[in-house]
Amino acid sequence: MAGDERNLLEAARWYLARGYAPIPVPAGEKKPRLKGWTGLRITEPDLPAHFNGTGNIGILLGEPSGWLVDVDLDCAEAVDLAGEYLPPTPAVTGRPGRPGSHRWYVSPGAATARHRDPATREMIVELRSTGSQTVVGPSVHPSGEPYDFLDAEPAAVPAGMLAACVRALAEAVIVARHGSSAQASPPTMERGPTRGDHALPGDAVFRRAAAYLDAMPAAVSGRGGHNATYAAATAMVHGFGLDPASALRLLLERFNPRCVPPWSEKELRHKVEDAASKPHDRPPGWLRDAQQHEDLGGVDLSALVANGPAPEAMGPQASDPGPLPAEMLRVPGFVGEVMDHCLATAPYPNPTLAFCGALALQAFLAGRKVRDAGDNRTNLYLLGLAHSSSGKDWPRKVNTSVLHAVGLADRLGERFASGEGLQDALLATPAMLFQTDEIDTLLQSMKRARDGRYESIMATLLTMYSASNSVYPMRRRAGNPEPGVIDQPCLVLFGTAIPNHYYEALSERMLTNGLFARMIVLESGPRPPGQEPGVIDPPGRVLEAAAWWASLRPGPGNLADEHPVPRIVPHTDEAGRLLAELREHAEARYAEAEARCDAVATTVWGRVGENARKLALVYAVSEHHEAPRIGARAVRWASGLVLHQTRRMLFMASSYAAEGEFDELALRLLRKLREAGGHRLPHSVLLKRMKLDAKTFRQVVETLVERGDIAVEVAKTAGRDAVAYRLAGNEGEEGVNEVRAECAL
Repeated sequence: MAGDERNLLEAARWYLARGYAPIPVPAGEKKPRLKGWTGLRITEPDLPAHFNGTGNIGILLGEPSGWLVDVDLDCAEAVDLAGEYLPPTPAVTGRPGRPGSHRWYVSPGAATARHRDPATREMIVELRSTGSQTVVGPSVHPSGEPYDFLDAEPAAVPAGMLAACVRALAEAVIVARHGSSAQASPPTMERGPTRGDHALPGDAVFRRAAAYLDAMPAAVSGRGGHNATYAAATAMVHGFGLDPASALRLLLERFNPRCVPPWSEKELRHKVEDAASKPHDRPPGWLRDAQQHEDLGGVDLSALVANGPAPEAMGPQASDPGPLPAEMLRVPGFVGEVMDHCLATAPYPNPTLAFCGALALQAFLAGRKVRDAGDNRTNLYLLGLAHSSSGKDWPRKVNTSVLHAVGLADRLGERFASGEGLQDALLATPAMLFQTDEIDTLLQSMKRARDGRYESIMATLLTMYSASNSVYPMRRRAGNPEPGVIDQPCLVLFGTAIPNHYYEALSERMLTNGLFARMIVLESGPRPPGQEPGVIDPPGRVLEAAAWWASLRPGPGNLADEHPVPRIVPHTDEAGRLLAELREHAEARYAEAEARCDAVATTVWGRVGENARKLALVYAVSEHHEAPRIGARAVRWASGLVLHQTRRMLFMASSYAAEGEFDELALRLLRKLREAGGHRLPHSVLLKRMKLDAKTFRQVVETLVERGDIAVEVAKTAGRDAVAYRLAGNEGEEGVNEVRAECAL
């Protein structure tokens, strides 16, 4: 930023133009005084009233500023070690007395986290995101020192990776102050002596390899132990480029003690030799060189997952990212306005369901009318999960009201009794919005029944999704030798279901044939408080935009309805770069899943890029329907939603989808423990909750103990011993250690 621009108002305008949300701070202070400042969004016309030449200026962090986050280094040790533990970024600020004390990143989905010294309780480092702010230049510190301007471009880093890096930095400071005994597993390690003639690699590479290995799942007999060990050996010798002797030593010291049972040195050596001699898809040293070449760099991937083989991607139990953050349930323009109307009038205003309904409505209206440069269309399969009587019907009513008002009510469908019926409906009207309640009932029928009717429904849903940018040939029937085709069918599905019923209805076949991966599944959580319902009549702006879409006929002359030529929505250069990064990220996770023969994960990761592009397209046409353009914000939002939901879907699939009745009981018991406080339940309580006879319960428990999934605790008492069960190891820790291996990448 040029020197002549450095007055308060011009600085505020400059920050706002960059997409940051400025906030006024009193002169000589560090915190805002305005009531409700976390929700304040100052627009260009309002800037002079807030920034009048006096005072300081802060930036709202996280979602209000496009997921700009600040790593605040609160001690000298953190500043000194930051370059070793934090991802590089051009945006580093401070003040003369504390140079380099703030490192800035773009990290969609990042959450605020504070790390304190366990002895003094003084702050070590703080990751600041949504709900926080940081003062920037031309502000003046209470000491009289000027703050640096934030005028460099922050690096983009996945949220999970950044959180792990900040945590590793804090742990390193604690170790430097108090020794390794201050924490159970310090993230750093000294380079030990060499073994034989093989010198260990440099400290930095060795530390990164060790941290990566610490985060990989241990090998457990009967649970993919061979694959887990081979993956660990491959990461060491091929990913980090360690020589076999160094890799073996690291595996023996850091990995093997966690394995059940531990491997012999001979067995581990054999794994290392296999990993070193077999061909691999990735170039040698791809993990070691990831920072320089960004092989794993998830630039602006609004993700709560880290890149590379994290435990949820390589172990049998995926980690739970939790519900979708509320700020992700927002798209500007048409979707937001429909959602607001739904929430204002519904008896039970459910943001998740309102968002699903509005997104489905926009996707349908734009169907066969727009596409992106990659010929992706707006056909979405959306599923909103909510408990009974939580308002699942209101978004459907809102959509019906809008479409009826603009003359498109005939494009609505409710249920499909057969695949053939669905095909016939789309032949008559190639763009349709099906709003289906209790879709779990349909899935249960597909899972249990052998009726060809349900097979036909599944096959049609799969094929229609992929045929949106081509043609769907109709089936031949007697007396109709030329049945014709459906040109560019756009089937948008807005389904609702009860959460447990939906996940229990999934079968392994549905998880791997692509239907699960095509779904964007959003869970609404507890039922919101009720309110007096309003009139459902849509507002004028919503009807105006819907009518514009209804009248749009892209294509030549009178063939626009029969063979439309959808308008191409361009993307900015930055958006294109982010989409490419997302593709590389998903491909890396796909390759990891493929290496461990995880059919579910490969299916889900294989659809990440396509789903994100479809969502980014819907975001763009919602924001500006007359002149849409896919920008960086659209891609960040779409990537964040898809990657979060990918992790959530994998977690729920691993928790519910069973291969048989006994496996279903085992998964149910694990869910009961995972849902309990402390992931632990007494014997009698767990037996009651499982609703099993004692013999079957004992068989399930014994199997899970043998598999290493649960542990038995016995407490001696005066009477009968008190028996309890808890999740074993890291089971139930919701992704806490999932990305620690990425902290040095």
